Amino acid sequence: MSDLLREVKDFIIDWNENNQEVFHEAAHKIWEHAELSMQEYKSSAVLKDLLRDNGFSVEEAVAGMPTAFIASYGEGRPVIGISAEYDALPGLSQDGEKLEKCPITPGAPGHGCGHNLLGAGGVKAAIAVKNALEKFNLKGTIRVLGTPAEEVCLGKPFMGKAGCFEGYDAFLDWHPWSYTKTNYDSCQAYFSVKYHFKGNTSHGNSPWHGRSAMDAAMLQGHAVEMMREHMYPGCPPDAANTINYTFTTTGPEIPNVVPDYTTVWYIGRFITTEDMQEALARVTKCAEAAAMATETEVKTEFITATHHKIPNKTLAERFRDNMQEIGVPQFTDEEQDKAKAIQREIGKPETGLPTELLPFEGGYTVLCDTPEYSWNAPYAAPWIAMGAQDCGWHHWGVARCAGDTMGQKSLDCAAKVISMTAADLICDPDLVQRAQDEWKERMDGRVYESLLPEDMEPPIHLNEEIMQKYK
Repeated sequence: MSDLLREVKDFIIDWNENNQEVFHEAAHKIWEHAELSMQEYKSSAVLKDLLRDNGFSVEEAVAGMPTAFIASYGEGRPVIGISAEYDALPGLSQDGEKLEKCPITPGAPGHGCGHNLLGAGGVKAAIAVKNALEKFNLKGTIRVLGTPAEEVCLGKPFMGKAGCFEGYDAFLDWHPWSYTKTNYDSCQAYFSVKYHFKGNTSHGNSPWHGRSAMDAAMLQGHAVEMMREHMYPGCPPDAANTINYTFTTTGPEIPNVVPDYTTVWYIGRFITTEDMQEALARVTKCAEAAAMATETEVKTEFITATHHKIPNKTLAERFRDNMQEIGVPQFTDEEQDKAKAIQREIGKPETGLPTELLPFEGGYTVLCDTPEYSWNAPYAAPWIAMGAQDCGWHHWGVARCAGDTMGQKSLDCAAKVISMTAADLICDPDLVQRAQDEWKERMDGRVYESLLPEDMEPPIHLNEEIMQKYK
């Protein structure tokens, strides 16, 4: 490590330790707002205001989404993107003082995935780097990518489609979790599609006059079930490629009327983007064939699709080295007791919060829309302990921890390790080159192309009616 890099890192560590309260307050404001995907107006404003107050220029409503933004500071290369998310989950409102399920407002959203911390932590890291660029007169560009609607995998696909991820040298990210790891992991490609069948209604005592949309939807489902046997499973012997579906509408709620409308919603998760695209094409063929067989019509409503994540061991190793230097979050006895109380409440072993860095490895993690970054430049993201283990994430217990000091410690750790890794990239051009070389090798000649239809517009009114109920 050069003397300059050591100086920069020491400055970044000190800055992070001496600047906590304003970011803890920002995370708590977002936790209190708890806005669903595409409706994160107050939450995104908290982060944009912080960035403007600290010298960043902010471009709002990018890619046609009112709650998406890109905040920039600096000039020249490397160009480093730092991710920020801030959407909440439905039905996870939680009293921040209670250690049992206790919604503040029944049915209202809550931060059961810790995105209030993720967004504030990314912004804190970016501002730390900005101050280091100023102090040491360094070249480099830091951009905070404010991405809405991660929980439904919408924000980053639309930003990628609009070209928002072009021209970067690296993307840095993190996620609060039930352990701490700095893996070079991948995650699955994903599709979410609805099929709307339209038939002709008739009385049940003369059904030959009708054409059942429900029959068509059921026939599609039967065809997909038969198709499963003939799909590549992903990574034998485990069937990592999966398809799920549900009937969201089934027509008139009376059995003696032939249903003239039915909607079925399919999602699929696949190890590779190519497997996902092939499976989606086949599921769509099943819908078209079912409509033909039942003399009905079908329209496809494409909701979203994401690529599989391209891992980058080079960047992940640097995250690991920096995590080893600063240490993982250490929780007090009181914080451990709170986590154990949550585990006890839901009938899980009272193991508390983890305080160790797990072994460095590759592998797979949960589905998200961050792969859109990874198809544009090297990408890495540590998982940092915050919530009680074994509660299944997306859970009231996670929301409870995300609004407490456990979440603040996770946020502070993330900001340190991200800003230190950004300093590595800024001060070490060879690291940038090695990460790029690995990325090009893993991409193997592929280039990023949006998986969304060309004429598809962002569903900016998604969850609007739901949020109106809780304002």
